[in-house]
Amino acid sequence: MPETILVVDDDPDIARFVEVNLRSAGYDVTVAADGEEALDKAGELRPDLVLLDVMMPRIDGFEVAQRLRKNPLTASASIIMLTAKALSADKVTGLQSGADDYIIKPFDPIELLARVKGTLRRAKEMRNLSPLTGLPGNIRIQEEIERQVRDDREFAVLYCDLDNFKAYNDQKGFVRGDRLIQATARIIQDAVAEQAGTEGFVGHVGGDDFVAVVGPDVGESVASRICGRFDEARTDFYDPEDLERGFVRVEDRKGVMQDVALVAVSVGIASTATRRFAHYGEAVAVATEMKSFAKRDAGSSYAVDRRIE
Repeated sequence: MPETILVVDDDPDIARFVEVNLRSAGYDVTVAADGEEALDKAGELRPDLVLLDVMMPRIDGFEVAQRLRKNPLTASASIIMLTAKALSADKVTGLQSGADDYIIKPFDPIELLARVKGTLRRAKEMRNLSPLTGLPGNIRIQEEIERQVRDDREFAVLYCDLDNFKAYNDQKGFVRGDRLIQATARIIQDAVAEQAGTEGFVGHVGGDDFVAVVGPDVGESVASRICGRFDEARTDFYDPEDLERGFVRVEDRKGVMQDVALVAVSVGIASTATRRFAHYGEAVAVATEMKSFAKRDAGSSYAVDRRIE
């Protein structure tokens, strides 16, 4: 489906000019002549983007932007302000009102489309980020692996998962659990950056699951660093007595005390060094299978698929 854009301008000539250019670029466009109409139509349409003129009768663009941001139905819409003023104060006011970008009139179609495409692209990327770690989520992970497969590249998929995390979360609480997830994200990012540089990719599947994509020649060294550094960092997340014992005592749902091992990281590796992958799901399935093998070992560990096809 094409992305939906609401154009708000009390000048019918400008509104028509913008509408025609956006429609020719493939967008679904609706026009509103003033702020009141814009708020009504935005609530109905829930547009992806609002192109909003600043100087309008009844309600100016700054107030419309503020109301759009306060309404749960329209709060996630991107907003570009259209202004005839190049003053810094007006730009700042627009951004403070909730705008993502601004265009100074008069503007040409090329600039208009560039601003629109850039704003929508950034919004899409932000929606696909994990709110906890800031890492790309499932959609971007799938796109990255599919790109590797489509371009017939050599790559390795690392599926990382924390063992005994639920017990940790139950005993220590959600705040400390979230901090552990964030620390794990940083450890994985650092290991990938050091070994794969800008060619590496790290995504957050959700919960305590992560996926990294690197070259097949560095897959094992990345996994080894992740495991080693996670065990080093673990001392920051447990009380000294827990570390000394090597386990924590947790009460289960029946009130029975159980000894649970300290949280650890398991990494499964699927690589084109030994087989070819036809699609995203196949690579992830093999990496997940290897992760299950890694979980059989006590403590942090990784397992590599070495089966040759």
